[in-house]
Amino acid sequence: MDPSELEEPGDELERLAAEQLSDLNSDSDDRSTKARARRERVLILYRQGEVTEPFENYHAALIMLYGDEIAHYELARTFARRAAALGEPRAWSVVAAAWDRILLRRNRPQRYGTQFIREEGRWTLGEVDPAVTDAERAFYGIPPLWVQRQNAAALQRREDRDE
Repeated sequence: MDPSELEEPGDELERLAAEQLSDLNSDSDDRSTKARARRERVLILYRQGEVTEPFENYHAALIMLYGDEIAHYELARTFARRAAALGEPRAWSVVAAAWDRILLRRNRPQRYGTQFIREEGRWTLGEVDPAVTDAERAFYGIPPLWVQRQNAAALQRREDRDE
């Protein structure tokens, strides 16, 4: 029997999200296979009407955020917006991150500066929409742009030191 059959959907989504976040630092060969299976499970639960509670939508959003297609990021944004509307405050930062991922995939500047990208072999935020204010970033739980730029620089320094 599949262990997921014994779990409540909310517990399963929480476990899958924790596994997804844990796998981010993994060099496992089957990392992408596991991530794909988690996304497929989210879609099954969603089609079955099992993603209804704020925390369920939040965990579903986290899982989809780490997909590899625009459709995954769009679904992450949808789940996160639903979670936020239902009262899950952690979801706002996922809304912003998903939107930034969508924009980057469309070769457009990010709005909030949530994504660190490689440009010419170095970590950076890339182009960020100058019309978005730090006050708007704060609404979504995102640090000010200058802090995000410092975080990208710190990531680069760590990588340079580890080489």
